[in-house]
Amino acid sequence: MTLLDNSTWEGGLFSGEWIKGSGEEYDAVEPATGKTLGRVGSATPADVDKAVERAVPAQREWAARPYSDRAAVLRRAARLFEEHQQEIETWVVRESGAIRPFAALQVAGGGAEECHEAAALAGAPYGELLRSGQERLSFARRRPVGVVGVIAPFNVPITLAMRAVAPALALGNAVVLKPDPRTAISGGVVFARVFEEAGLPPGLLHVLPGGADVGAAVVEHPQIPVIAFTGSTRAGRAIGVAAARHLKRVHLELGGNSALVVMDDVDLEKAASVGAWGSFVHAGQICMASSRHLVHASVADEYTALLARHADALPVGDPLGENVALGPIIDAGQRDNIHRVVTETVEAGARLAAGGTYQDLFYRPTVLTDVPLTSPAYAQEIFGPVAPVVPFHDLDEAARLAAGTEYGLSLGVLTRDVMKGLALAERVPSGLVHINDQTVNDEPLIPFGGVGDSGTGSRHGGSAANLEAFTEQQWVTVRGELPDYPF
Repeated sequence: MTLLDNSTWEGGLFSGEWIKGSGEEYDAVEPATGKTLGRVGSATPADVDKAVERAVPAQREWAARPYSDRAAVLRRAARLFEEHQQEIETWVVRESGAIRPFAALQVAGGGAEECHEAAALAGAPYGELLRSGQERLSFARRRPVGVVGVIAPFNVPITLAMRAVAPALALGNAVVLKPDPRTAISGGVVFARVFEEAGLPPGLLHVLPGGADVGAAVVEHPQIPVIAFTGSTRAGRAIGVAAARHLKRVHLELGGNSALVVMDDVDLEKAASVGAWGSFVHAGQICMASSRHLVHASVADEYTALLARHADALPVGDPLGENVALGPIIDAGQRDNIHRVVTETVEAGARLAAGGTYQDLFYRPTVLTDVPLTSPAYAQEIFGPVAPVVPFHDLDEAARLAAGTEYGLSLGVLTRDVMKGLALAERVPSGLVHINDQTVNDEPLIPFGGVGDSGTGSRHGGSAANLEAFTEQQWVTVRGELPDYPF
Protein backbone atom coordinates (compact mmCIF):
# COMPACT_ATOMS: atom_id res chain seq x y z
CA MET A 1 0.00 0.00 0.00
CA THR A 2 1.05 3.62 -0.36
CA LEU A 3 1.35 5.85 2.65
CA LEU A 4 -0.07 8.92 0.93
CA ASP A 5 -2.88 9.52 -1.50
CA ASN A 6 -1.59 11.58 -4.41
CA SER A 7 -4.73 13.59 -5.07
CA THR A 8 -5.93 16.00 -2.39
CA TRP A 9 -4.11 17.22 0.70
CA GLU A 10 -6.12 18.98 3.37
CA GLY A 11 -4.19 20.60 6.18
CA GLY A 12 -5.59 20.90 9.67
CA LEU A 13 -5.80 18.98 12.89
CA PHE A 14 -4.50 15.45 13.09
CA SER A 15 -6.80 13.23 15.12
CA GLY A 16 -6.83 9.92 13.30
CA GLU A 17 -8.38 11.66 10.31
CA TRP A 18 -7.70 14.91 8.50
CA ILE A 19 -9.83 17.92 9.43
CA LYS A 20 -9.63 20.70 6.91
CA GLY A 21 -8.05 23.91 8.17
CA SER A 22 -10.28 26.96 8.27
CA GLY A 23 -8.04 28.93 5.91
CA GLU A 24 -8.14 28.97 2.13
CA GLU A 25 -6.82 26.11 0.04
CA TYR A 26 -3.71 26.63 -2.06
CA ASP A 27 -1.72 24.66 -4.62
CA ALA A 28 1.26 22.57 -3.59
CA VAL A 29 3.65 23.35 -6.47
CA GLU A 30 6.62 21.39 -7.78
CA PRO A 31 9.40 24.00 -8.16
CA ALA A 32 11.22 22.06 -10.89
CA THR A 33 8.23 22.03 -13.26
CA GLY A 34 5.62 24.42 -11.88
CA LYS A 35 3.12 21.56 -11.79
CA THR A 36 0.46 21.42 -9.12
CA LEU A 37 1.02 18.39 -6.88
CA GLY A 38 -2.23 18.73 -4.95
CA ARG A 39 -4.31 21.08 -2.84
CA VAL A 40 -3.44 22.03 0.72
CA GLY A 41 -5.90 23.47 3.19
CA SER A 42 -4.09 26.19 5.11
CA ALA A 43 -4.55 26.70 8.83
CA THR A 44 -5.45 29.89 10.67
CA PRO A 45 -4.75 31.15 14.19
CA ALA A 46 -8.16 29.77 15.20
CA ASP A 47 -6.91 26.29 14.27
CA VAL A 48 -4.04 26.71 16.73
CA ASP A 49 -6.56 27.25 19.51
CA LYS A 50 -8.50 24.14 18.47
CA ALA A 51 -5.31 22.10 18.27
CA VAL A 52 -4.14 23.07 21.74
CA GLU A 53 -7.59 22.47 23.20
CA ARG A 54 -7.36 18.87 22.03
CA ALA A 55 -3.66 18.47 22.75
CA VAL A 56 -3.74 19.36 26.45
CA PRO A 57 -5.91 16.48 27.69
CA ALA A 58 -4.35 14.05 25.20
CA GLN A 59 -0.88 14.94 26.48
CA ARG A 60 -1.78 14.21 30.08
CA GLU A 61 -2.90 10.71 29.16
CA TRP A 62 0.16 10.18 26.95
CA ALA A 63 2.59 11.25 29.69
CA ALA A 64 0.89 8.91 32.17
CA ARG A 65 1.40 5.86 29.96
CA PRO A 66 4.45 3.61 30.45
CA TYR A 67 7.56 4.79 28.66
CA SER A 68 7.54 1.50 26.75
CA ASP A 69 4.27 2.47 25.05
CA ARG A 70 5.81 5.69 23.75
CA ALA A 71 8.95 3.88 22.66
CA ALA A 72 6.87 1.33 20.75
CA VAL A 73 5.09 4.06 18.78
CA LEU A 74 8.41 5.66 17.86
CA ARG A 75 9.86 2.31 16.77
CA ARG A 76 6.84 1.63 14.57
CA ALA A 77 7.17 5.13 13.09
CA ALA A 78 10.82 4.41 12.27
CA ARG A 79 9.85 1.21 10.49
CA LEU A 80 7.21 3.07 8.48
CA PHE A 81 9.79 5.60 7.31
CA GLU A 82 11.96 2.66 6.24
CA GLU A 83 9.13 0.73 4.56
CA HIS A 84 7.91 3.79 2.66
CA GLN A 85 11.35 5.25 1.97
CA GLN A 86 10.95 5.43 -1.81
CA GLU A 87 7.52 7.03 -1.68
CA ILE A 88 8.46 9.65 0.91
CA GLU A 89 11.71 10.38 -0.94
CA THR A 90 9.75 11.15 -4.08
CA TRP A 91 7.57 13.68 -2.25
CA VAL A 92 10.67 15.38 -0.85
CA VAL A 93 12.20 15.51 -4.34
CA ARG A 94 9.08 16.89 -5.95
CA GLU A 95 8.07 19.37 -3.28
CA SER A 96 11.42 20.73 -2.03
CA GLY A 97 13.52 20.26 -5.18
CA ALA A 98 16.08 18.02 -3.48
CA ILE A 99 18.05 15.52 -5.53
CA ARG A 100 17.14 11.93 -4.62
CA PRO A 101 20.30 11.10 -2.59
CA PHE A 102 19.70 14.15 -0.42
CA ALA A 103 16.03 13.23 -0.04
CA ALA A 104 17.03 9.66 0.86
CA LEU A 105 19.33 11.01 3.56
CA GLN A 106 16.43 12.91 5.07
CA VAL A 107 14.06 9.93 5.12
CA ALA A 108 16.65 7.52 6.54
CA GLY A 109 18.38 9.92 8.92
CA GLY A 110 15.86 12.64 9.62
CA GLY A 111 12.90 10.28 9.64
CA ALA A 112 13.76 6.72 10.60
CA GLU A 113 16.91 7.41 12.64
CA GLU A 114 15.38 10.31 14.57
CA CYS A 115 12.54 7.99 15.57
CA HIS A 116 14.95 5.21 16.57
CA GLU A 117 16.91 7.66 18.73
CA ALA A 118 13.70 9.03 20.24
CA ALA A 119 12.49 5.51 21.06
CA ALA A 120 15.67 4.99 23.09
CA LEU A 121 15.22 8.42 24.70
CA ALA A 122 11.82 7.38 26.07
CA GLY A 123 13.56 4.92 28.41
CA ALA A 124 16.66 6.99 29.20
CA PRO A 125 17.47 8.05 32.80
CA TYR A 126 15.49 11.18 33.56
CA GLY A 127 16.63 12.25 37.01
CA GLU A 128 19.27 12.07 39.72
CA LEU A 129 19.55 11.61 43.46
CA LEU A 130 20.58 14.77 45.29
CA ARG A 131 22.31 15.10 48.64
CA SER A 132 20.40 16.86 51.40
CA GLY A 133 21.43 18.27 54.76
CA GLN A 134 18.14 17.03 56.20
CA GLU A 135 16.82 13.55 56.88
CA ARG A 136 14.93 13.03 53.65
CA LEU A 137 15.19 11.57 50.20
CA SER A 138 15.98 14.33 47.70
CA PHE A 139 15.93 13.92 43.95
CA ALA A 140 15.35 15.79 40.70
CA ARG A 141 13.27 14.39 37.87
CA ARG A 142 12.38 15.50 34.39
CA ARG A 143 8.73 15.91 33.43
CA PRO A 144 7.27 16.73 30.00
CA VAL A 145 6.58 20.40 29.37
CA GLY A 146 3.10 19.70 27.95
CA VAL A 147 2.59 20.99 24.41
CA VAL A 148 5.62 21.78 22.24
CA GLY A 149 5.31 24.19 19.32
CA VAL A 150 7.52 23.30 16.34
CA ILE A 151 7.99 25.74 13.45
CA ALA A 152 9.97 24.15 10.62
CA PRO A 153 11.42 25.45 7.32
CA PHE A 154 11.16 24.33 3.69
CA ASN A 155 14.74 23.42 2.90
CA VAL A 156 15.18 20.11 4.77
CA PRO A 157 11.55 19.48 5.71
CA ILE A 158 11.85 16.04 7.32
CA THR A 159 15.04 16.40 9.35
CA LEU A 160 14.43 19.92 10.60
CA ALA A 161 10.96 19.06 11.90
CA MET A 162 11.56 15.53 13.17
CA ARG A 163 14.59 16.51 15.27
CA ALA A 164 12.03 18.24 17.53
CA VAL A 165 8.82 16.27 16.88
CA ALA A 166 10.23 12.80 17.64
CA PRO A 167 11.99 13.53 20.97
CA ALA A 168 9.15 15.76 22.15
CA LEU A 169 6.64 12.93 21.63
CA ALA A 170 8.97 10.33 23.13
CA LEU A 171 9.29 12.36 26.32
CA GLY A 172 5.53 12.54 26.82
CA ASN A 173 4.60 15.82 25.13
CA ALA A 174 2.03 16.71 22.51
CA VAL A 175 3.20 18.65 19.44
CA VAL A 176 1.72 21.45 17.35
CA LEU A 177 3.76 21.55 14.13
CA LYS A 178 3.66 24.44 11.67
CA PRO A 179 5.50 23.37 8.52
CA ASP A 180 6.47 25.84 5.83
CA PRO A 181 3.47 26.04 3.48
CA ARG A 182 5.77 25.31 0.52
CA THR A 183 6.57 21.86 1.95
CA ALA A 184 3.38 21.05 3.78
CA ILE A 185 3.24 17.51 2.37
CA SER A 186 6.78 16.21 2.92
CA GLY A 187 7.18 18.39 6.02
CA GLY A 188 3.75 17.81 7.54
CA VAL A 189 1.29 15.37 6.01
CA VAL A 190 3.97 12.66 5.88
CA PHE A 191 4.45 12.85 9.67
CA ALA A 192 0.74 12.76 10.36
CA ARG A 193 0.29 9.66 8.23
CA VAL A 194 3.37 7.94 9.66
CA PHE A 195 2.33 8.50 13.26
CA GLU A 196 -1.29 7.64 12.56
CA GLU A 197 -0.17 4.30 11.13
CA ALA A 198 2.27 3.88 14.04
CA GLY A 199 -0.59 4.07 16.53
CA LEU A 200 -0.02 7.50 18.05
CA PRO A 201 -3.17 8.31 20.05
CA PRO A 202 -5.42 11.06 18.65
CA GLY A 203 -4.79 14.64 19.65
CA LEU A 204 -1.04 14.40 20.15
CA LEU A 205 0.25 15.63 16.78
CA HIS A 206 -1.32 18.59 15.03
CA VAL A 207 -0.05 19.65 11.60
CA LEU A 208 -0.97 23.24 10.74
CA PRO A 209 0.55 24.53 7.49
CA GLY A 210 0.18 28.28 7.37
CA GLY A 211 1.82 31.65 7.25
CA ALA A 212 3.41 33.98 9.76
CA ASP A 213 0.08 34.56 11.52
CA VAL A 214 -0.17 30.86 12.37
CA GLY A 215 3.42 30.83 13.59
CA ALA A 216 2.73 33.87 15.76
CA ALA A 217 -0.33 32.14 17.23
CA VAL A 218 1.79 29.10 18.13
CA VAL A 219 4.44 31.28 19.78
CA GLU A 220 1.91 33.34 21.75
CA HIS A 221 -0.47 30.59 22.85
CA PRO A 222 -0.44 30.46 26.66
CA GLN A 223 -0.59 26.65 26.75
CA ILE A 224 2.46 26.10 24.52
CA PRO A 225 5.38 26.67 26.92
CA VAL A 226 8.23 25.59 24.61
CA ILE A 227 8.94 26.63 21.01
CA ALA A 228 11.42 24.92 18.68
CA PHE A 229 12.06 27.11 15.63
CA THR A 230 14.35 26.54 12.66
CA GLY A 231 14.59 29.30 10.08
CA SER A 232 16.06 32.69 9.31
CA THR A 233 17.80 34.85 11.88
CA ARG A 234 15.36 37.69 11.22
CA ALA A 235 12.34 35.52 11.98
CA GLY A 236 14.12 33.84 14.90
CA ARG A 237 14.88 37.20 16.48
CA ALA A 238 11.20 38.16 16.30
CA ILE A 239 10.16 34.82 17.78
CA GLY A 240 12.71 35.18 20.56
CA VAL A 241 11.31 38.60 21.48
CA ALA A 242 7.71 37.32 21.45
CA ALA A 243 8.62 34.23 23.48
CA ALA A 244 10.44 36.34 26.07
CA ARG A 245 7.39 38.55 26.41
CA HIS A 246 5.38 35.46 27.34
CA LEU A 247 8.18 33.98 29.53
CA LYS A 248 8.54 30.97 27.24
CA ARG A 249 11.52 28.80 26.55
CA VAL A 250 12.55 28.98 22.90
CA HIS A 251 15.06 26.89 20.98
CA LEU A 252 16.35 28.76 17.92
CA GLU A 253 18.34 27.16 15.10
CA LEU A 254 18.95 30.01 12.68
CA GLY A 255 21.05 31.09 9.73
CA GLY A 256 24.73 30.82 9.01
CA ASN A 257 27.61 32.27 7.05
CA SER A 258 30.01 29.44 7.67
CA ALA A 259 33.66 29.50 6.70
CA LEU A 260 35.62 26.70 5.05
CA VAL A 261 39.32 27.37 5.70
CA VAL A 262 41.71 25.77 3.18
CA MET A 263 45.37 25.60 4.22
CA ASP A 264 48.28 25.45 1.81
CA ASP A 265 49.26 21.86 2.72
CA VAL A 266 46.19 20.03 1.37
CA ASP A 267 45.48 18.09 -1.80
CA LEU A 268 43.82 20.93 -3.69
CA GLU A 269 41.81 18.72 -6.04
CA LYS A 270 40.24 16.89 -3.10
CA ALA A 271 39.80 20.18 -1.24
CA ALA A 272 37.92 21.65 -4.19
CA SER A 273 35.63 18.62 -4.24
CA VAL A 274 34.98 19.01 -0.52
CA GLY A 275 34.33 22.72 -0.99
CA ALA A 276 32.01 22.16 -3.94
CA TRP A 277 29.86 19.79 -1.90
CA GLY A 278 29.75 22.20 1.04
CA SER A 279 28.55 25.09 -1.12
CA PHE A 280 26.43 23.43 -3.79
CA VAL A 281 24.63 20.50 -2.13
CA HIS A 282 20.85 21.11 -2.24
CA ALA A 283 21.61 24.21 -4.31
CA GLY A 284 23.16 25.82 -1.22
CA GLN A 285 19.80 25.99 0.57
CA ILE A 286 21.23 24.75 3.86
CA CYS A 287 21.99 26.81 6.95
CA MET A 288 25.36 25.02 7.37
CA ALA A 289 26.48 25.60 3.77
CA SER A 290 30.12 26.51 3.18
CA SER A 291 29.36 30.15 2.47
CA ARG A 292 32.88 31.62 2.59
CA HIS A 293 35.95 29.82 1.23
CA LEU A 294 38.98 31.24 3.03
CA VAL A 295 42.02 29.96 1.15
CA HIS A 296 45.74 30.44 1.79
CA ALA A 297 46.95 33.09 -0.65
CA SER A 298 49.68 30.84 -2.07
CA VAL A 299 47.09 28.37 -3.43
CA ALA A 300 43.99 30.58 -3.75
CA ASP A 301 44.15 30.99 -7.55
CA GLU A 302 44.62 27.27 -8.15
CA TYR A 303 41.88 26.37 -5.70
CA THR A 304 39.49 28.86 -7.32
CA ALA A 305 40.16 27.40 -10.77
CA LEU A 306 39.55 23.86 -9.52
CA LEU A 307 36.39 24.88 -7.67
CA ALA A 308 35.11 26.66 -10.80
CA ARG A 309 35.83 23.53 -12.85
CA HIS A 310 33.76 21.47 -10.41
CA ALA A 311 30.96 24.03 -10.57
CA ASP A 312 30.89 24.10 -14.37
CA ALA A 313 30.72 20.30 -14.51
CA LEU A 314 27.70 19.94 -12.22
CA PRO A 315 24.42 19.23 -14.06
CA VAL A 316 21.41 21.26 -12.94
CA GLY A 317 17.82 20.23 -13.65
CA ASP A 318 14.66 18.43 -12.59
CA PRO A 319 15.73 16.07 -9.78
CA LEU A 320 12.84 13.68 -10.41
CA GLY A 321 13.56 12.70 -13.97
CA GLU A 322 17.18 13.64 -14.59
CA ASN A 323 20.56 12.60 -13.23
CA VAL A 324 21.45 15.99 -11.77
CA ALA A 325 23.59 17.37 -8.97
CA LEU A 326 21.47 20.43 -8.23
CA GLY A 327 17.71 20.81 -8.37
CA PRO A 328 15.72 24.04 -8.40
CA ILE A 329 15.66 26.93 -5.97
CA ILE A 330 12.46 26.72 -3.92
CA ASP A 331 10.73 29.72 -5.55
CA ALA A 332 11.25 32.83 -7.65
CA GLY A 333 11.64 35.12 -4.64
CA GLN A 334 14.54 33.11 -3.28
CA ARG A 335 16.15 32.80 -6.73
CA ASP A 336 15.91 36.56 -7.27
CA ASN A 337 17.55 37.24 -3.92
CA ILE A 338 20.44 34.92 -4.79
CA HIS A 339 20.91 36.67 -8.12
CA ARG A 340 20.75 40.09 -6.43
CA VAL A 341 23.54 39.04 -4.06
CA VAL A 342 25.69 37.77 -6.94
CA THR A 343 25.04 40.80 -9.13
CA GLU A 344 25.73 43.35 -6.39
CA THR A 345 28.91 41.53 -5.41
CA VAL A 346 30.19 41.61 -9.00
CA GLU A 347 29.30 45.30 -9.21
CA ALA A 348 31.33 45.80 -6.01
CA GLY A 349 34.43 44.42 -7.75
CA ALA A 350 34.25 40.64 -7.54
CA ARG A 351 34.89 38.43 -10.56
CA LEU A 352 32.72 35.55 -11.71
CA ALA A 353 34.83 32.41 -12.05
CA ALA A 354 31.79 30.21 -12.75
CA GLY A 355 28.01 30.43 -12.90
CA GLY A 356 26.06 33.55 -12.09
CA THR A 357 23.22 32.63 -14.44
CA TYR A 358 19.88 30.87 -14.16
CA GLN A 359 17.00 29.48 -16.18
CA ASP A 360 13.60 29.36 -14.53
CA LEU A 361 14.33 28.27 -10.94
CA PHE A 362 17.58 26.50 -11.83
CA TYR A 363 20.58 28.54 -10.66
CA ARG A 364 24.01 27.55 -11.90
CA PRO A 365 26.60 26.80 -9.18
CA THR A 366 28.58 30.00 -8.86
CA VAL A 367 32.16 30.77 -7.84
CA LEU A 368 33.26 34.33 -7.05
CA THR A 369 36.81 35.58 -6.59
CA ASP A 370 38.36 38.97 -5.76
CA VAL A 371 35.44 39.31 -3.36
CA PRO A 372 35.34 42.50 -1.24
CA LEU A 373 34.72 41.76 2.43
CA THR A 374 31.88 44.30 2.48
CA SER A 375 30.06 42.78 -0.50
CA PRO A 376 26.75 40.93 -0.02
CA ALA A 377 28.11 37.52 -1.06
CA TYR A 378 30.70 37.68 1.71
CA ALA A 379 28.83 39.53 4.45
CA GLN A 380 25.33 38.02 4.12
CA GLU A 381 23.80 34.56 4.27
CA ILE A 382 23.16 33.69 0.63
CA PHE A 383 21.11 30.47 0.87
CA GLY A 384 22.00 29.56 -2.67
CA PRO A 385 24.72 27.77 -4.68
CA VAL A 386 27.34 30.51 -4.39
CA ALA A 387 30.97 30.08 -3.25
CA PRO A 388 32.94 33.30 -2.59
CA VAL A 389 36.71 32.75 -2.37
CA VAL A 390 38.83 35.07 -0.22
CA PRO A 391 42.61 34.65 0.36
CA PHE A 392 44.42 34.83 3.71
CA HIS A 393 48.15 35.04 4.39
CA ASP A 394 48.62 33.59 7.88
CA LEU A 395 46.67 31.91 10.68
CA ASP A 396 45.94 35.18 12.45
CA GLU A 397 44.26 36.56 9.35
CA ALA A 398 42.38 33.29 8.78
CA ALA A 399 41.07 33.40 12.35
CA ARG A 400 40.02 37.05 12.02
CA LEU A 401 38.18 36.37 8.78
CA ALA A 402 36.49 33.17 9.97
CA ALA A 403 35.35 34.83 13.20
CA GLY A 404 34.45 38.14 11.57
CA THR A 405 30.72 37.52 11.24
CA GLU A 406 27.68 37.75 13.50
CA TYR A 407 26.92 34.10 12.76
CA GLY A 408 28.48 31.09 14.47
CA LEU A 409 26.99 27.88 13.15
CA SER A 410 29.62 25.68 11.47
CA LEU A 411 33.33 25.78 10.62
CA GLY A 412 35.40 23.55 8.36
CA VAL A 413 39.21 23.48 8.31
CA LEU A 414 41.11 21.53 5.63
CA THR A 415 44.74 20.83 6.58
CA ARG A 416 47.24 18.00 6.96
CA ASP A 417 48.22 19.48 10.32
CA VAL A 418 45.24 18.48 12.45
CA MET A 419 46.55 20.21 15.57
CA LYS A 420 46.85 23.46 13.62
CA GLY A 421 43.22 23.04 12.57
CA LEU A 422 42.12 22.52 16.17
CA ALA A 423 44.12 25.55 17.29
CA LEU A 424 42.40 27.67 14.64
CA ALA A 425 38.99 26.35 15.70
CA GLU A 426 39.68 27.50 19.27
CA ARG A 427 39.71 31.06 17.96
CA VAL A 428 36.43 30.93 16.02
CA PRO A 429 33.06 30.99 17.85
CA SER A 430 31.07 28.16 16.26
CA GLY A 431 28.58 25.56 17.40
CA LEU A 432 30.04 22.95 15.04
CA VAL A 433 33.64 22.37 13.94
CA HIS A 434 34.80 19.85 11.31
CA ILE A 435 38.51 19.32 10.77
CA ASN A 436 39.17 17.98 7.28
CA ASP A 437 35.55 18.14 6.21
CA GLN A 438 33.11 20.68 4.86
CA THR A 439 30.56 22.46 7.03
CA VAL A 440 27.35 20.53 6.21
CA ASN A 441 27.29 17.77 8.82
CA ASP A 442 24.56 16.50 11.13
CA GLU A 443 23.64 13.30 12.98
CA PRO A 444 20.50 12.56 15.02
CA LEU A 445 22.43 11.62 18.17
CA ILE A 446 24.66 14.73 18.22
CA PRO A 447 23.69 18.01 19.95
CA PHE A 448 23.21 20.54 17.16
CA GLY A 449 23.09 24.32 17.21
CA GLY A 450 24.96 27.56 16.69
CA VAL A 451 25.97 30.67 18.60
CA GLY A 452 25.60 34.37 17.91
CA ASP A 453 23.07 35.10 15.16
CA SER A 454 22.98 31.37 14.36
CA GLY A 455 20.88 30.53 17.39
CA THR A 456 20.76 29.69 21.04
CA GLY A 457 23.26 26.82 21.21
CA SER A 458 22.95 23.05 20.96
CA ARG A 459 19.26 22.45 21.38
CA HIS A 460 18.52 19.18 19.61
CA GLY A 461 20.17 15.79 19.39
CA GLY A 462 21.45 13.41 22.03
CA SER A 463 19.60 12.48 25.20
CA ALA A 464 20.99 15.29 27.37
CA ALA A 465 20.12 18.09 24.94
CA ASN A 466 16.68 16.66 24.17
CA LEU A 467 15.85 16.22 27.85
CA GLU A 468 16.88 19.81 28.43
CA ALA A 469 14.84 21.00 25.45
CA PHE A 470 11.54 19.22 26.01
CA THR A 471 11.20 18.62 29.76
CA GLU A 472 11.05 20.66 32.95
CA GLN A 473 13.15 19.78 35.97
CA GLN A 474 11.25 19.13 39.20
CA TRP A 475 12.79 18.84 42.68
CA VAL A 476 11.14 16.26 44.94
CA THR A 477 11.81 15.44 48.62
CA VAL A 478 10.34 12.59 50.64
CA ARG A 479 10.33 12.17 54.46
CA GLY A 480 9.41 9.07 56.41
CA GLU A 481 7.82 11.12 59.23
CA LEU A 482 6.39 14.61 59.66
CA PRO A 483 9.11 17.01 60.85
CA ASP A 484 8.98 19.09 64.03
CA TYR A 485 8.86 22.87 63.53
CA PRO A 486 8.97 25.61 66.20
CA PHE A 487 5.65 27.18 65.16
